[in-house]
This record gives sequence, C-alpha cells and structure tokens, in this order.
Amino acid sequence: MQVPRFEPFPALRYAPGQPLDQVVAPPYDVLSISDVEELGRRHPHNIVHVDVPLESQGPGRYETAAETLAAWRLHGVVRTDPQPSFTLYRMSFTDEAGRPRNTVGVLGALEVVDEGAGGVLPHERTTPKAKSDRLDLTRATDCNLSPVWGLSLAGGLTDLLRAPGESLGSTLDAHGVTHTVERIAEPERCAAITARVASAPVVIADGHHRYAISRTWRDEVRAATGRRDTGAELTLTYLGELVADQLNVAAIHRMYRQVSPAALHSVLERSFHLADAGPVSRETLVEMERRGALCLVDTEGHGSWLHPRPEAFTGVRDLDSARLEHALAGLDHEVLYQHGVDEVLGAVREPGVTAAVLIRPVSITEIQRTAHEGLLMPPKSTFFTPKLLTGLVVRPVHR
Repeated sequence: MQVPRFEPFPALRYAPGQPLDQVVAPPYDVLSISDVEELGRRHPHNIVHVDVPLESQGPGRYETAAETLAAWRLHGVVRTDPQPSFTLYRMSFTDEAGRPRNTVGVLGALEVVDEGAGGVLPHERTTPKAKSDRLDLTRATDCNLSPVWGLSLAGGLTDLLRAPGESLGSTLDAHGVTHTVERIAEPERCAAITARVASAPVVIADGHHRYAISRTWRDEVRAATGRRDTGAELTLTYLGELVADQLNVAAIHRMYRQVSPAALHSVLERSFHLADAGPVSRETLVEMERRGALCLVDTEGHGSWLHPRPEAFTGVRDLDSARLEHALAGLDHEVLYQHGVDEVLGAVREPGVTAAVLIRPVSITEIQRTAHEGLLMPPKSTFFTPKLLTGLVVRPVHR
C-alpha cells in the first residue's frame, strides 16, 4: 500500500514582536478585492501583500510579491526556523449548535503524489479552475504560502497532538475563532507524528486545486533539475484526524442559472415532494434536519421543502448533493456554489439567478465511508470550518 510521507521542515514565520492579529489573513479564496485592500491597509506586513497579488497591480504583480517577501526576510520581519519542525494548530470556537469546540491538527510537508497513485486521495470531484494564479505565485516566491487541508485516516493521531508544544502565539479572528500555533521540534515527537501519518492514507478535504498546482510545480522542478529530491516533492499541509470531534462540517448550497423556474420546478417534482416552507432564515437549516428535507429558495427568499421520493433515488448515495445531481441530470442549467444562508439569500436576488437549494451537511460517517471505500463525492459537497489562517506558517520550497 502506498503510504504518505509527512515531514517537518524549517518554517518561515513572523518574527516575535509582529502583531499576529494584524498580519495574518483568511485564505485567499474567500477574500474579495475590498477584503484584500482592507487587510493591506491594516498593516504593511500583512500576508496579503505577498499571498494575494491583485490584477490591478499589473503583469509584474507576482514578482512584486516575491520582492516583498524577500525584503521582509532581509529586514527580519519574517525568520526561518533553525531546524525542521511541525506546527500544532489549535482552533477554539462555538459551533452553529452553540457547542464549545476545540480541535487540533498539525502543519507539515505532505508528499505530492501522482493522481491515482494512492497514499494521498481526493475527497470529491473538483470543478475546473483555469486560473494560474497559485502556480505563478509559487514560481515567483518559491514558497507554499497557504496549506492544503488533509484528513488522516491514522487512528490515534489526535492523541499524539494533544500535548502542548512551544507557544508561538494566538489570534482571534472576525468569526470569534481563536487560532493558536505551537512548535514541535523534538526529533522523537516529530518522528512519532511522521510514522503515525504514514500508517494510513490521507484524504484531501480542502485545497484540491492547491494540491494539483503543487503537482504541476513539482513536475516543472523535476524537468528543470532532473532531480526528485527537492522541496517541490512535498507541499504545506494541515492534517487533522478524520474523527467527529476534530471536524466541523457545513454545507455548500446550490444556486441555479440559465434555467427557467418552471423547468426547474418540473424536474424537481419528479424526485421530491414539494411543500411550502415560508420565508427562509438560519432556522430553516435546523428544520431541514428535523424534516429530513432540502429547501428550494426563490428569488424573493421564500422556501419550499424538498422531501426526497424514496423510489427516485434507488442506488443514489445518501448525500443531498448526490440527490440533486441525480435529479437534475439531463436538465440544461448552470450551478453555482455558496455557503451560508444569509449569503444565499443575498445572492439569490442577483440578476440571472433562478433559484437556490439549501442542502444539509454531510455526516462524518459518510465522509469516513467515502474515504475508506475510495469514493468521490460530487463537487462542493463539504465545507470544512473554521478556515485556516494564512501567514501563521510559510514553507520555503528549497530547490
């Protein structure tokens, strides 16, 4: 069985004295242009100055990002650890049900494997992304700036991570989540983590595109150097154990365009019983769980329960995303993805949107079954939260 390599590395970190709450940022793919501009104004050393080059900065924006990072290193804004280490990453938060949660994972360098090679497995089918932004940024900076999120099937990994490491600080984000990082540099503990991760496959939960870009970058470095022992053979990854108390999974809802309301209703009625749900709000999600239903949302924010007809889904997996994909097969339409009920209610009123469908989160049991059976979920089936911050750890890719 192919097993994943997971190794410590000399991390690039903000130097002591840099205000973490002012210099870290949410992941690039959840930031709007105005978000990036606001974060950039917050502090001259905020990570977005490197991690999110804007098109408005012109064709040399990736080289500018690399020059910025090089200047930070020269002036001691960021420093490279003297020895390889893993980084414990803890998150403390209150989930949507009001329960206090504490999770822990580990940041390290995960092997980049060929598609289908085993050891590191995809979690869901991915939607194509034509932009080369992440690849261009990696080429310019020679760094992994934001981590892939992986789920380890290695039992007992969480137990290895519970003991504290060397404290490197914490920060509270805009969503009330406390992010804490701790360094582990002891060779014996690092070796134990490496060995435990290597005992079972890793499933990519979030960051499929980043992992694919790492594969392209690895192949470029191989072609340029003729070597297979450079830092490009691995990529920055956060690993958590695939168990219920270490995961918080939300749904990614569906929005539909380029289809008439009548056509969408007609096709859905073949597979679902429809019933009036009244005005949609955050409480709708709770009622969906109680009823075992999805919810169709019109452009006025009014809902209709979608109760699956059992006979319509024989042989279809127990996933709302799979049910919708099956029910709408053959219907000409365009699907967009959006998390958060408030965000859906805003987006559904935009021109060109026909309707939205709220779906329920995928259960941990189904995620585990998918991983162990080597299956793939439909695109955008899961939304893992809270999101990891960028800037707490950067991995230089030594070639």
